[in-house]
Amino acid sequence: MTDSTERKGIHLTRALKSRHIFMLSLGGVIGTGLFMGSGVTINQGGPMGAILAYLVAGFLMYLVMVCLGELSVQMPVSGSFQTHATKFIGPATGFMIGWVYWMSWATTVGLEFTAAGMLMVRWFPEVPIWYWSALFVVVLFGLNALATRAFGEAEYWFSGIKVAAILGFIIVGVLVIFGAIPLTSGEPAPMMNNLIGDSMFPNGLSAVFAVMMTVVYAFQGCEIMGVAAGETDQPEKSIPRAVRNVVFRVLIFYVLAIVVLSAIVPWQQAGLMESPFVQVFDMVGIPYAADLMNFVILTAILSVGNSGLYASTRILWAMSKTGMAPKSLSPLSKRGVPLRALSITLCFALVSLMTSFVAADTLFMVLMAVSGMSGTVTWIVIALAQYKFRRAYLQGGGKLSDLKYRAPLFPLVPLLCIALCSSLFVFLALDETQRPSLYWGFGFIAVCYAAYFIIHRKRQVVLAPSV
Repeated sequence: MTDSTERKGIHLTRALKSRHIFMLSLGGVIGTGLFMGSGVTINQGGPMGAILAYLVAGFLMYLVMVCLGELSVQMPVSGSFQTHATKFIGPATGFMIGWVYWMSWATTVGLEFTAAGMLMVRWFPEVPIWYWSALFVVVLFGLNALATRAFGEAEYWFSGIKVAAILGFIIVGVLVIFGAIPLTSGEPAPMMNNLIGDSMFPNGLSAVFAVMMTVVYAFQGCEIMGVAAGETDQPEKSIPRAVRNVVFRVLIFYVLAIVVLSAIVPWQQAGLMESPFVQVFDMVGIPYAADLMNFVILTAILSVGNSGLYASTRILWAMSKTGMAPKSLSPLSKRGVPLRALSITLCFALVSLMTSFVAADTLFMVLMAVSGMSGTVTWIVIALAQYKFRRAYLQGGGKLSDLKYRAPLFPLVPLLCIALCSSLFVFLALDETQRPSLYWGFGFIAVCYAAYFIIHRKRQVVLAPSV
């Protein structure tokens, strides 16, 4: 890549630093799934069931991150796992996962708009949710239309705010649990009463499996690290560092936050329409604390929407460069931003705004399940691509010592990742309330494969350069 080609807007620029990659991955994970979806998880799975579900999902996230880390260091391209799948699994799978992932994140972005609008109801109950959603659409489009470096800087601070808030919440929550901060209701300190006894698994262990897809949705976004690798200045250093930091910090944040929530909020009272984090501060009665937390959650949700819009736009742009999406989406702006791909993605995301006034209590959760399933399929493809890459690398005479970053315990890690992710679909099929998302998800996958063989069978798909 030369300076002249970058100035002409032919290539994305490598403007993201290590701290940007770390916060971008963190920002993609900490959002609606934790701040709002955790209430439903606690309510359906019970306190210990929720904790167990988040631990299992966190372990899965680790397996995915190390697999993606190896691929992203070896092939740091904006197409990320879509490019990896095309090269190491096959063009049809690359085509499928690109469109599945794009649809998943575009849908999620719409959910973030809706969730942000729902939070604004606390302050402006008379204003329709969709008014706020429209405002946030304009804000996120503006952030993504800026130069990549400016986007990364904004996301760095957005993520920093919510990480600080989660840490503050955990500290306050621990003080509430042990009585250092009293409840306004005058009730005694909850201690561990809500975590043990009959309330541990109130709906049985089967309920834990039923909420797994929702929990996996909460961790979807960690793979944004790979998408951003194509715009990272030193991927061989930034990616391994991000893998180490993101996995363990996210797991700590999630698990500790869920423990605190489950200990303070009885599982029967945890729900969807109000964040359980806000519920806790309302129960404590700290002046303006609930409003402050509501603002932090709003920032977090917009951060996830911002990250998701970035990731889906880059995937769509990368596919347009290889003929898997319309080539009319490939031009870049003078700032090096794929504005056409961004606009198409945002238009698709706006469809999900319908959930705010059509079926906010039901369709919202269905869309979360669909997005969670798409994320699981993405994780399977990442693990399979890493497995095939490593086998091809070794069979071609490559040395493990030459890999700048490699997933441990090969082939156990990718195969375990594939097996565990695949088992989630069994649990989804056993839950009749979430079974439709299984049909819709695999139906869309089938349509993608069919579309590839119908449209691209006689065309030559441009593969990435050899590694």
